[in-house]
Amino acid sequence: MAIMTFAGTALKNLFSKPVTTKYPAVPAEYKERTRGHIEISIDDCISCGMCVRSCPCGTLSVDKIKGTWSINRFDCIACGFCVEKCPKKCLSVVAGYQEPGAEKGSVTYTKSPEVLAEEARKREEMAKKAAEAKAAAAAKAAAAAAEKKD
Repeated sequence: MAIMTFAGTALKNLFSKPVTTKYPAVPAEYKERTRGHIEISIDDCISCGMCVRSCPCGTLSVDKIKGTWSINRFDCIACGFCVEKCPKKCLSVVAGYQEPGAEKGSVTYTKSPEVLAEEARKREEMAKKAAEAKAAAAAKAAAAAAEKKD
């Protein structure tokens, strides 16, 4: 009896089109909501760290001074929480998967030198303005104290 069920399946498969794809020759087509891997547009990133705080696996790290953003792809579950929380929308989930690498480890993206120089200049301006505001507040407090004395 088992041979009869096998014969039916064999005949059906013989006259139907193949289920498998010709993957190396024809690229794989991913469904619309396939979770592949996280990509970043690093020069748009403001290094706020919202993605790091929202990641349930702790796979992300951001260094604001060096202008780097790192992800450990082997620990990432591609949930997309970091993409949702990014205020500048520089993160995205890309359909498809990374090609396998020779070694396990994290991938680090670094901002371009022009963007790093611009951010450093902005930080210096903000520090200068803060120092000026602090000096003005100290002078105002000293003037108020001198006026109270009189």
